[in-house]
Amino acid sequence: MLVLITYDVSTQEAAGSRRLRNVAKACEAHGQRVQNSVFECLLSEAQFCELRHRLEQIIDTQNDSLRYYLLGNRYQSKVIHVGAKQTYTPEETLMI
Repeated sequence: MLVLITYDVSTQEAAGSRRLRNVAKACEAHGQRVQNSVFECLLSEAQFCELRHRLEQIIDTQNDSLRYYLLGNRYQSKVIHVGAKQTYTPEETLMI
């Protein structure tokens, strides 16, 4: 299923900057960054539960937030891209 993960991490203090890096690294390991704090992740149910658990251990729920949008397996009709950045297909191999 395709999951859109967005986050807002407070960086008012050094610990917040560390949390921000850790959240980004966790998301990068499972998906593609599509905007600064937005990732598209193609995950199984088990992978989603594992990533969600990991992210929720990293953040400070008093100052930070996470949002998960579960777009499912038939996400192609739910995503419309407009603008400069070239889009990608999550099922294809990503060249880094």
